[in-house]
Amino acid sequence: MLHIQRMKPFYVTQEQAKVKLVFEYQYFTIKKGEELFHFIPAEGKEIHINLQNLQVENLGDIFVFQKGSRFIRLPLYQLLLISDIHTHLKEILQGADIMENDPLLLEPGEAENLIEELERMNLLNLIDRALETGDRDLFHHLTGQLNGTL
Repeated sequence: MLHIQRMKPFYVTQEQAKVKLVFEYQYFTIKKGEELFHFIPAEGKEIHINLQNLQVENLGDIFVFQKGSRFIRLPLYQLLLISDIHTHLKEILQGADIMENDPLLLEPGEAENLIEELERMNLLNLIDRALETGDRDLFHHLTGQLNGTL
């Protein structure tokens, strides 16, 4: 089993429901037995995480670690299996306030409440428009709908 000694992304970017963690020299260190191996961005240097299901997407990328003239090449999926990287990824996402502030990551039932509120606000705007244009039939129809949703 490998132990992640240090894992600090060089930078973090978020595009909609995806987060990209980019690593550079000396920001990522693993411990194998008593030996420390330092990350080198020879091949893979990014971890892509889908925030909707919290899954790592680029599992095939190869991460290379070096100690002196020795190298360890690990596909990301293997690193996920034989190390405690999950703990560090969770801490990174929480520390960056990505998981809590992402509007795509709503609590169960929160999305339905938000949709209902938006529909109600839209209905109120349509009622206002009916009043402005003097359309009595539309006004009565819409207020009937509004009373049915209350």
